[in-house]
Amino acid sequence: MKIHPTLITKGYNLSAVKAKEFLNECAVEVSLENKNVLKAIAMTAMTGKGAESVKEKFSEIIVNAIAQIEDNGKIDISNIKIEKNKSNGVEDTELIKGIVIDKERVSIDMPLKVQDARIALISEALEVKNLEGDAKISITDPNQLQDFINREEIILKQMVDKIKRSNANVIFCQKGIDDMVQYYLAKSKIYACRRVAKSDMENLARATGGKIISNLNDLTESELGKAELVEEIKQGEEAMTYVRGCENPKALTILIHGGSEHVIDEMERAIRDGLGDVSAVIKNKKIVAGAGAIEIEIARRLRRFANSLSGREQLAIQEFANALEFIPTTLAENAGLDPIDVLTELKSRHDNGEKYAGINIFNNRVEDSIQAGIIEPMKIKTQAISSATEVAVMILRIDDVLASKSSSASRGASGAGHGYPEME
Repeated sequence: MKIHPTLITKGYNLSAVKAKEFLNECAVEVSLENKNVLKAIAMTAMTGKGAESVKEKFSEIIVNAIAQIEDNGKIDISNIKIEKNKSNGVEDTELIKGIVIDKERVSIDMPLKVQDARIALISEALEVKNLEGDAKISITDPNQLQDFINREEIILKQMVDKIKRSNANVIFCQKGIDDMVQYYLAKSKIYACRRVAKSDMENLARATGGKIISNLNDLTESELGKAELVEEIKQGEEAMTYVRGCENPKALTILIHGGSEHVIDEMERAIRDGLGDVSAVIKNKKIVAGAGAIEIEIARRLRRFANSLSGREQLAIQEFANALEFIPTTLAENAGLDPIDVLTELKSRHDNGEKYAGINIFNNRVEDSIQAGIIEPMKIKTQAISSATEVAVMILRIDDVLASKSSSASRGASGAGHGYPEME
C-alpha cells in the first residue's frame, strides 16, 4: 500500500498501547479462594493439546500444586518438578507431595523402602580425595603399603560413622559414592542415591526441610530433612526414587504416566501451559474471556479508535485489528467450522453489546465465554500483544536497515572504479 515502515511502526505501537487499555477495561477481577475459576483457567490452557480426556484431573493437580508452593503471592514454577514415566495410562498421572528422582539406590543390599525417613543431603563426594598434580608417595617396605591401604579404608568407614551418628537413614549425594562406602551403608540399612542433579538437591531441601551439607563434619540431626516414606519403585523400564509425605513441602513433583514418549511429551506441554496460566492469574488477579471473545472486542474498539484519527497510521491500526481477528478465525477452522460465518456472528454479537461472546469449540456455538468457563489470564494476553508488536516492529526495522545497507554497498561497488575511497 506504499506506506513507509516508520508510519506502520507508529500505528502498531499506538495499537498496542490502546489494546492493553481496552484489555484492562474488559478484564474481570477474580477471588483466588474460588478454586473453580483457577481450574477453568487450567482447562482452557490445556484445550487443544490432546489432554481433553483428562483435563478435569489435570486441572485439579495443577491448582493443588500451585496452592502448595504459593508463598505470600509469590510463585516459583521451578519448584514444581515434572517427571515422566513410560508406563500405565495418562489417567494415572499423579501429584506427589514430595520429590521423584530418576535415580535408583546404589546397592541392591540397601532397603527398598524406608519409613519415617531422615534424609541427609550431601554435596561432597563420599570418596577418598585424589591427590592434586603429579604427587608421588615413596614406600620403603611392604608394611607401609598395607598401612596406606588400611588408612584409605579407615577414612571411608569414618565417613559412614559420621552419617550414622547424625541418625540419617537416607542419603542423597550430589557426587560419587565409593564402593566401600556403599557396602558399609548397606550394612547399616541406609538408603543412598548418588550423582543427584543440583536442581533435584535444591528441590529435596525445599520439600523435606533439610539442608545441603558440603562437609560431613557439619552433618547433625538438625540438618536432616524428613519424609514419611522413601522408596524405590520400578515402573516400566526404569526405577525411580520416591520421597513422599513431606510436611508442608515447598517443592512438589507431578509424575506423568503414558504409553509412549509422544503422548507423555504432549501431556507435559499441556501441564506446563496450565501451570503458567494459573500462576499468572494468582499474581495478577485479573481474567479475560477466552474463546476468541477478547480479541474480537479489542479489534472492534481499535477500529472505532482508528476512525477517530486522520493520519495514515489509522491504516496500520486497522491491520492490527485484522491480526487480532485471526485468533477466533483459527479457532473456528480448527473446530471444523466455517471461519467467515463464525466471524460474522461474533462481530454481530459484539456490536450488540455482548462483549464476552466467543466460539465454544465443544458445542460449536457462539456463547458467553465467562459463563461457559472459557477464561484466560489477562497477563497472558497483555504479554502476547506486547511480544507480537515488538517482533512485528523489529521485522519492519530490520527490513529497512537491510535495504539501506545493500544500497550503500552497491554505491561502494559502483564508485570503486571512479576514484572513490573503498568501503569496508
